[in-house]
Amino acid sequence: MPEDDLSAAILAAAVSGIGGQPRPGQATMAEEVTRTFDHGEHLLVQAGTGTGKSLGYLAPALANLVANPEGRIVIATATLALQAQLAGKDIPAAADACAQVTGTRVSHAILKGRTNYACLLRVREGAGAEQEALLPEPGETTGVGAEVVALRQWAEEEAEAGRLADRDDAPPHTQPAWAQVSVPVRECLGVQRCPHGQECLVEKSRDRARSSQLVVTNHALLAVDALHGGTALPDYDALVIDEAHELVSRVTGAASVELSPAHVERVARRCLTWLSDDVGVAFLDAADSLQLGLDAGEIGRVLDPDAEIVASLRLLRQAARAAVSGLAGGKDDETDRRQAQAAAQEVFDIAERMAKLDEYDVVWTSESERFGRQVNCAPLSVAGLLRGQVFENHPVVLTSATLKIGGDFRSVAASMGLGGDEGVPWRGVDVGSPFAYRSQGILYVAKHLAAPTREGIAADALAEIAELLWAADGHTLGLFASQRAAEAAARYCREHVPERLVLCQGDAHLARLTAEFIEDEEASLFGTLSLWQGIDVPGDTCRLVIIDKIPFPRPDDPLMQARQQAVVDAGGNGFMAVAATHAGLLLAQGSGRLIRTLTDKGVVAVLDPRLVTARYGSFLKASMPDFWMTTDRETAIGALRRLGTNGP
Repeated sequence: MPEDDLSAAILAAAVSGIGGQPRPGQATMAEEVTRTFDHGEHLLVQAGTGTGKSLGYLAPALANLVANPEGRIVIATATLALQAQLAGKDIPAAADACAQVTGTRVSHAILKGRTNYACLLRVREGAGAEQEALLPEPGETTGVGAEVVALRQWAEEEAEAGRLADRDDAPPHTQPAWAQVSVPVRECLGVQRCPHGQECLVEKSRDRARSSQLVVTNHALLAVDALHGGTALPDYDALVIDEAHELVSRVTGAASVELSPAHVERVARRCLTWLSDDVGVAFLDAADSLQLGLDAGEIGRVLDPDAEIVASLRLLRQAARAAVSGLAGGKDDETDRRQAQAAAQEVFDIAERMAKLDEYDVVWTSESERFGRQVNCAPLSVAGLLRGQVFENHPVVLTSATLKIGGDFRSVAASMGLGGDEGVPWRGVDVGSPFAYRSQGILYVAKHLAAPTREGIAADALAEIAELLWAADGHTLGLFASQRAAEAAARYCREHVPERLVLCQGDAHLARLTAEFIEDEEASLFGTLSLWQGIDVPGDTCRLVIIDKIPFPRPDDPLMQARQQAVVDAGGNGFMAVAATHAGLLLAQGSGRLIRTLTDKGVVAVLDPRLVTARYGSFLKASMPDFWMTTDRETAIGALRRLGTNGP
């Protein structure tokens, strides 16, 4: 059977198996993915919410692997939630359908980064004085120490049962506790040197991946694989990148580093046991020097090679190099010493990278109330990395509900290194959405309001929010550009619409707030960036999405500034290529929270008039779902009131 026919048969069987209905967009997507696997041209496929894009790429992937049993396809997701959905629901359904149609069951595995698995060395032998200091006193049953004890016991039981002690399956724990039973990549001794190397859970997960035809991983591990020359993932023949709108951000994050005086001091103190007095003191003094260098300059990008912070980084580089040398040698079983050396090596590598002020890196200082000042470094662009290490050797399918920014794929493609002078061939396909956006949703733009400023959310905007929330009887998701604005709006609505529950990000853990929002249909939830992309509330829970401000990047964001300037220097429009594209992507994601099923109805209210008054407004609006639009407040209020009276 030809591969496209086989893919269609598997898709039909999978949809039938889960009690679904055929969807034209899903079928078109499967055809396009099959073409990419066969011919090698990279594919950007926008599949709107409700299309069923997971089966849209799984069916052709399985068909390809049945036809090429020695091959391997990797799927990379941005979030662990989608990874879990694929592993627990979508892949089993597709694999069952494939076995039904072909008689062949394709093998599959999940592969995560090292710190997602318990380290048996740390579980069994501890992490030195740091872990011992956390362990509970006799009879103590709460706190980080008790969590560490519980995690140790759980990891041993999992390892004994032949399972991969995965953080997601662990008993309740905090990040500090998990850090005591896992190991950073740099500090891993390796299979040969580790006394528990033959039982290593990470290596077992990699063995499973190497023996599987279909491997599901995440963007971060894909980035690590690209950064380190293909050492993190098994060889593969084709790649599917789901949630592809997140790819550039996730790869940038994986390629970014930071240093703070507190971190350097912790590493230095960890090394003191094995260092001579002069080398140890110099390492500790370098942490103080870094603090002085940070305090001496303004917060922001570092460009001057003679700046005090650069001098501090050079001094730190020298001190860390001496510490690495001082920690060399020793016995093979000196685990703590080897791991301390690895931590010092990491400090050296980061300090050396930052001190170079390379033209392809952006170095800047930042400050937070919790952690104080630190130095940061991120790549100016990841397009070259993706082009050379991801797109060069394999056909790649990139899919998301939001890849057309400003009405086409070019902005997203360029940010990933596709097209351009290098001529990496690609094509973009929009398979549509099963939702009738123009009849299911209204886009209301508050044209009468003043454009937002950096002074905080205005009084008339707060009044507008309260009136809209009242008209919707709650049922509101508020997406704000800052935590301060979200909190101000929550306070105002609690005072002026007291009969409705208003939850605000920061009041409690976000998972708890989301659950409360779903349980109480008349509740409202206000928050910032994690709500723009990370929440899915189908049904009558959400009738109204409020966006207070076009989500441009902060004008003082050094990385975005540098990227805009690089576009300008190359003769392009930096604002449109970087800031407007960033805003368009978030607007697409945020407004997409409203319609999640065929029966959802409601209003997206944008309180920033620039969406219809500014020249770039049409570009941004073209990034959003095709809602019916109005600038008349009474029309929006009336629609919300009717929803409350008649139901969705």
